[in-house]
Amino acid sequence: MVAARSPERRAVVARNLRRVVGAETSEAELDRLVRRAFSSYGRYWADGAVLDLSAPEPFPRGLVVEGERHVRKAVADGRGAVVALPHLGAWEAGAVWAAREGFALTAVAEPLEPRELFDWMVEERRALGIRVVPLGPSAARELLATVRHGGLVALLADRDLVGDGVVVDFFGEPARLPAGPAVLALRSGAPILPAAIYMLPGGAHRIVVRPPLLAVREGRLRADVARVTQQLARELEALIRLAPEQWHVFQPNWLADTPG
Repeated sequence: MVAARSPERRAVVARNLRRVVGAETSEAELDRLVRRAFSSYGRYWADGAVLDLSAPEPFPRGLVVEGERHVRKAVADGRGAVVALPHLGAWEAGAVWAAREGFALTAVAEPLEPRELFDWMVEERRALGIRVVPLGPSAARELLATVRHGGLVALLADRDLVGDGVVVDFFGEPARLPAGPAVLALRSGAPILPAAIYMLPGGAHRIVVRPPLLAVREGRLRADVARVTQQLARELEALIRLAPEQWHVFQPNWLADTPG
């Protein structure tokens, strides 16, 4: 098993999950959660390999959707929405559901080398109903146009991959989260919809969409971005606590664990 072969990575996951479950959780229970996190990540890839948007029933083992009305209202209002997700569960399953319901998603992806690998990834996402915008100078403009035309933009919001995010309180400690969801919402007027897709026993899935987080300008953009990102952090905490063993963050995620 991957966890047993990578003690360094296991230690990182244990530190991350300790913040989520708290000091009152025993070491034995924490160890069980760590092992389940690696197993969950394996299922994530297995689920993604068999998802098929064109299948008559893409969720043969069942799908439960909570908060669908929030998505429908955002689209009906013509404002679109920023769907902010943690690295949790199987988010591509949510994209398949959205596409089947007529809610096509746009997402951002960092360009990969070789280019053929990136093109393959884009095509795989397209087959699931996801339009991929390469990360780069024009990405912000394309995402802004998408929500202003009533579309949905899906952004993973619990890890700052670029290094220019906002420092917030996350599970009681300073962490840097990406500013993108807050910036996009503040500039477009679109609501942020915190959401997660959980993997249930037996192969079923559960989609949870939280009530909209309205990003309202109150002062300087930098201060507003920090305020909204902190509000989003609280929503992400609630989603992660529902299934911490499905939180697939295997890298240091808090300032205390990050060199420099």
